[in-house]
Amino acid sequence: SFMQGSKLEIPLWLAKGLHDSKRRIISVELPKIYKEAWRTVFSADASVVDLHKMGPYYYGFGSQLLNFDNLENPEIAQTILQTFISRFRRIMDSSQNAYNEDTSVLVARMDELERNLFRAGQKGLNDFQYWEKGQASQITASSVVQNYGKRKFTDMDG
Repeated sequence: SFMQGSKLEIPLWLAKGLHDSKRRIISVELPKIYKEAWRTVFSADASVVDLHKMGPYYYGFGSQLLNFDNLENPEIAQTILQTFISRFRRIMDSSQNAYNEDTSVLVARMDELERNLFRAGQKGLNDFQYWEKGQASQITASSVVQNYGKRKFTDMDG
């Protein structure tokens, strides 16, 4: 049995299940990367942080933390958003300029969302270069664009 005030690590899904703002069964302690000291580091220069080492799902996990009524939620949300904005340009730039290079060093410091964006940027560049050299008969819209288009037309039908 656990005494009141005991600390233990539990999975996020279980914490979300036990969290009840009225009954206060559990309180959630922020992981250090979302605390004020690290938020200061991110606001100074988010591009230098090794997000993968700190938490490979920094954005996804951080947004899930906002489900818990923490007083610092507005600051956490702001930091996550600003971090994404400040790192996004460099990620897309490097995905377009790292053609035929070893990208493992670039990708090593990215969280999983950033890695997916980087890969999507590289695939777009590669597809374009194949098409430009005449090695592909046509350029096809990415699945993201196609799905967005389908959704827009469906909305208009209703």
